[in-house]
Amino acid sequence: MNLRFPEKPRRPDGAAAVIGILLAALGGVMLWEGYRLPQQTGYAGVGPADVPKLVGWCLMALAVWTLADALRGRFEARPRQQIPPVLWIVGGLAAQLILLTAAGFSIASGLLFACTARAFGARRFWVTLPAGFLFALVVYGVFDRLLSLNLPAGLPERLVYGG
Repeated sequence: MNLRFPEKPRRPDGAAAVIGILLAALGGVMLWEGYRLPQQTGYAGVGPADVPKLVGWCLMALAVWTLADALRGRFEARPRQQIPPVLWIVGGLAAQLILLTAAGFSIASGLLFACTARAFGARRFWVTLPAGFLFALVVYGVFDRLLSLNLPAGLPERLVYGG
């Protein structure tokens, strides 16, 4: 005879409820700003207020869904947060903010790339640092040269792209 015991109902998930509330607040701000923009539609019938409204309504729907699942306790138990990876990412972001104007986009973003890779488990910093630097140098070229969006230039950018 196979007896099945009903599962205990899970408690409401407080962290997920907070996320749902924050999503609703962000969606409300997007909707408020979207409805404040003048609706000047062009030939396609789409104006500058339409995208913020769409994003706002999507965030509100996601907030309702998240809150409903949070109150029903439908989220899986989350593993305990590991602090060292978070510190690697926060340290990389801080280094990028500090170095961006002084060293340029490529060096600052390459360091951020290497720190983030370390946070996700890459152990060879001497490989990820130059890879991130080269990737950021290519990204700089795309944004600065092709799209004409000015990013902070350092010595590597000036050597490769001139200026």
